[in-house]
Amino acid sequence: MRSTFLLFSFLVLAVIVVSSFFWTPALWFLTVTLPFILVGVYDITQKQHTLMRNFPLMGRMRWTAEWLRPKIYQYFIESDISGAPYNRLSRSVVYQRAKKVNDTTPFGTQLNVYETGYEWLNHSISPLPMHTMDHHPRVTIGGPDCKQPYSASVLNVSAMSYGALSQNAIMALNAGAKLGGFAHNTGEGGLSPYHLQQGGDLIWQIGTGYFGCRNPDGTFNYDSFAERAALPNVKMIEIKLSQGAKPGHGGILPAKKVTEEIAKIRLVEKGKDVLSPPYHTAFSTPIEMMQFIAKLRELSGGKPIGFKLCVGRKFQFIAICKAMIKTGIMPDFITVDGGEGGTGAAPLEFSNSVGMPLRDGLTFVYDCLNGFGLKRHIKIIASGKVHTGFDLVKNFSLGADLCNAARAMMLALGCIQALECNSNTCPTGVATQDKKLMSGLDVNDKKVRVANFHHETVKSAVELMAAAGVKHPDLLHRSFIYRRISPGSIQTYSETYPYLMKGDLLEAPFPTGWEFDMMNSSAETFNHATGF
Repeated sequence: MRSTFLLFSFLVLAVIVVSSFFWTPALWFLTVTLPFILVGVYDITQKQHTLMRNFPLMGRMRWTAEWLRPKIYQYFIESDISGAPYNRLSRSVVYQRAKKVNDTTPFGTQLNVYETGYEWLNHSISPLPMHTMDHHPRVTIGGPDCKQPYSASVLNVSAMSYGALSQNAIMALNAGAKLGGFAHNTGEGGLSPYHLQQGGDLIWQIGTGYFGCRNPDGTFNYDSFAERAALPNVKMIEIKLSQGAKPGHGGILPAKKVTEEIAKIRLVEKGKDVLSPPYHTAFSTPIEMMQFIAKLRELSGGKPIGFKLCVGRKFQFIAICKAMIKTGIMPDFITVDGGEGGTGAAPLEFSNSVGMPLRDGLTFVYDCLNGFGLKRHIKIIASGKVHTGFDLVKNFSLGADLCNAARAMMLALGCIQALECNSNTCPTGVATQDKKLMSGLDVNDKKVRVANFHHETVKSAVELMAAAGVKHPDLLHRSFIYRRISPGSIQTYSETYPYLMKGDLLEAPFPTGWEFDMMNSSAETFNHATGF
């Protein structure tokens, strides 16, 4: 193939060059064919791609097809309910609510209601009138030691850093949060000017890199923390232990991305790799973690302090609860992230195969807190593929007090699920630092869409609660949601995830299934207490 192409190219080129001296059309033909001949010669001489080397020019069609495949599949092949991670039905309802256009569906559901995994709400024969409902339900976050409790919406913007998202996207999200009266989580990348200038309420997330509150050696800087935590926009502080996209995994911010602006925001050195370790260096035991929480609460002037995790080894969370009991120090909130969550780039194995899914993690955390008699002091935030009112209601039923959404908020900004978040080529300007691409995202237009999506989604959740005869999210419980577990069998969430009674974990004998983790957990260590 290669020798044939070379011989053919040489003959064609020779004929065209000679004839071009006598025939003008041949010169034009040379102009068209010469680039193809040169590309073909390059394909033959390069040694990185066997397909191109063996089949010059034609081998390149594979790369074109690979580039076109996701676009053709999304727009011409996939059904309304088969796309992933968000199908077209889900994306459409976010777009419609963001634009405040008709979001109803005709001719019945497209879902197979007899398929295993199908879920529905147990409604009431005597639903509540909508005019009696609180259309903007809020939750007060702040335990006994909190001096500045925060009244939060039941739906907020989940953690997404500046750097992962563009400055225009960050500004639109924060301006939308201000417009709609909800909170915006900064992500672990630190407090940027784009988070602050729009005036929306912020949840400042502090990850293992301590960006915005770190010393040059990467350790925690309490003075820098106190300075930023005092900002009026900062309403709560969240310590990130792990995230759903890549739990237990650190990261490196490459030197080329550490611009002068990023270095100033994150308190790092410009032009050098920045390590974000997989674990915290400010504490190494559950008791030290509680002491760290108390210190941050003191330095912030008594603002709510919480932590975020994707549940992994159960005995480690039990150890944290034991540390709460032993020290008398408790977080004001806990954010439970599901293994299905995540807006940023992550290794495939971590994204697909590490971390407990949201439903399982949420019920475990609620039951654990209740079993230790701690739940009344701590609010639970659910985060992981939240995009409809039914998602809110399901999470409330499982024990969440409020929810965070990330990818749904990106869709409200105009994200088309191009799946290019990790390549800096996001065509809608949401997940890119390319100035040309982000300039197409108009902050004034998109902030309204973010606020609209929030309002309409909360409204749909309130309508569902009214249909179930429930006045407030606090009154929802696991028996309200049914799930098909086989073609001829259904269960409520309360049957799938049986409740632990309050105080069940305070002394032996412990409930069935909890014995091993209770015996192997200690407030003094994150490791197995028995060394097993």
